[in-house]
Amino acid sequence: MPELTDFKVVLWDFDGVILDSMPIRELGFRKVLEEYSEDKVELLITYHNKNGGLSRYNKFDYFFRNILETAIDDKRIQELARNFSTEMKKLLTDKSLLIKDSLSYIKSYFSTQEFHIVSGSDNFELNFLAKELEINQYFRSINGSPTPKKQIVNKLIINNTWGLDEVCLIGDSFNDLEAAHNNGITFIGYNNLQLRNRSNVKYIDSF
Repeated sequence: MPELTDFKVVLWDFDGVILDSMPIRELGFRKVLEEYSEDKVELLITYHNKNGGLSRYNKFDYFFRNILETAIDDKRIQELARNFSTEMKKLLTDKSLLIKDSLSYIKSYFSTQEFHIVSGSDNFELNFLAKELEINQYFRSINGSPTPKKQIVNKLIINNTWGLDEVCLIGDSFNDLEAAHNNGITFIGYNNLQLRNRSNVKYIDSF
């Protein structure tokens, strides 16, 4: 398998790869769902941690349909997503949350490789955070939900006419692995020991 520097294009997940944000996103879910029973919310947190690459829209939908077993309309999901984003914009602009290991590689190679962010985080929030954290200049594009990650990756490949062997995706979740494999590109795991133990996954312990 090629070294990371051999790829023309690197697609980066955001949460857990560039920003150490997962514990804070947990707080966000607890905050916006505080009117619901704590044990039900904890079930969502478990689902959230197992599905880091999924968007908040999917997770709120799952919370109501699968945990509360009740109907929810799109208007309510959008309201919860807006409230969640408000909390995240307050808490995630702290530069100390940036993962120095991956950021060092990004800063060193953004001029010789083509970098894009592909994330399950909300697209507008993601672009806001990248600007506030002063990392937006390292990426050719910054892409988030509600578009599913596998569709974001597919659109980037088609629009840029990349060869599949030129592209890799670095992520910390099995959803990232699925998005890469569904599009026929190389997946590289990072910051998740469960991925490290998969025999068919290339894994980076440190950049």
